[in-house]
Amino acid sequence: MWSNTLISISIILLFLFMFPLGYLLLLAIGAARTKTKPRTIHRSPSTQFMIVIPAHNESNVIRSTIESLRRLDYPSQLFSIHIVADHCTDETTKAARLAGAIVHERNEGPRTGKGAALSWLFQMILEKEHCDAVIIFDADTRVDPKFLRVMDWRLAQGDQVIQGQHVISNPNQGWFPALIWAMFLIDNRFQNLGRQNLGWSAKNMGDSICFRVDILRQLGWGAGLTDDYQMRQRLLLKGILITYEPAAIGYGEAPQNWGLARPQRARWLRGTRDASQQFVIPLLAEGLKRRNLAMVDGALQGLFPSYSTQSVLSLSVLMILVPINYFIKSASLWVLIGAWAVVVGTLLIYPLVGLALESAPIKAYLAIILGPFFILWRTWLAILAQFGKKRVTWVRTEHGKLK
Repeated sequence: MWSNTLISISIILLFLFMFPLGYLLLLAIGAARTKTKPRTIHRSPSTQFMIVIPAHNESNVIRSTIESLRRLDYPSQLFSIHIVADHCTDETTKAARLAGAIVHERNEGPRTGKGAALSWLFQMILEKEHCDAVIIFDADTRVDPKFLRVMDWRLAQGDQVIQGQHVISNPNQGWFPALIWAMFLIDNRFQNLGRQNLGWSAKNMGDSICFRVDILRQLGWGAGLTDDYQMRQRLLLKGILITYEPAAIGYGEAPQNWGLARPQRARWLRGTRDASQQFVIPLLAEGLKRRNLAMVDGALQGLFPSYSTQSVLSLSVLMILVPINYFIKSASLWVLIGAWAVVVGTLLIYPLVGLALESAPIKAYLAIILGPFFILWRTWLAILAQFGKKRVTWVRTEHGKLK
């Protein structure tokens, strides 16, 4: 009797797993087509950009970041650089001014993260400053020289929000940065290019992203642990899609070890949980009502378990069924074991397909060897984020001194 119950439970779980797994495969199918590169050479730039960088105690990197931005292949009179020096206690303000940026010092109120700093700045200057579009970078971001020209071209096509490609700049500083570098190659391909090709909305990576200024004047920015994730959901409810443009490249640092990454990951996981609870039902209801697949996708992203969670759960079910079948020796259970093995195998090769589509070097495949450890680590953090009572706050990620 108990064996029949076990088989029934396994069948139900397998049926439920088909939906999130099918969702991942759909994104992979969408990502199979490579995006056409923009032709920016024959266009005279016309967009007036405001570049905004929130910074808290970033004296190690802020000057070199600004200097690299000032060397962009774009007319200097058509962009300005604004730094939000948010409750800084080091030399960030001085270094930014010496590098030629416009600095806005924020010292009032609590320091609650990047979202609050951006909201404060936008409320203060968007109505006063003349610009056509706003670009947000992190304090450590290095930018491809053609970045603004590519964004200028995309805006001319009628796009309202454009997410550039975020690439990890320090994969040679250890196994963890190398793993994150490889994961971003996969994430950009599946999560962003896949959605772009399917006509949905790309992710808001919180860095290297461009907004038409009217969008920010209308919506503001918002705050919270994951202000970027919330912004994407709010855009979707307004029917505004984020376009992904891989030719606009921003290079950012990954934490150099697991310990430095833990507070960042905990914040992301708790923040996305909170935002999903707020936006999943409205997005799903509106998406079904309007027959808008981009809205439905935004809801499903918050509703379905992540790749890491799917991997851990499916492997756990398989590891439970195999030894039980040793004692039961049921033909039905063997079929179920085979089906679960296909699920596990599909999830195993999934990231490898992403790397292959990106023509990634061998180093990326070697870095993915650490993937199972990351999946277990991330799943544990996700459990703590979902059920833990400990308060999660915004913590600055340490950046090294870049050249």
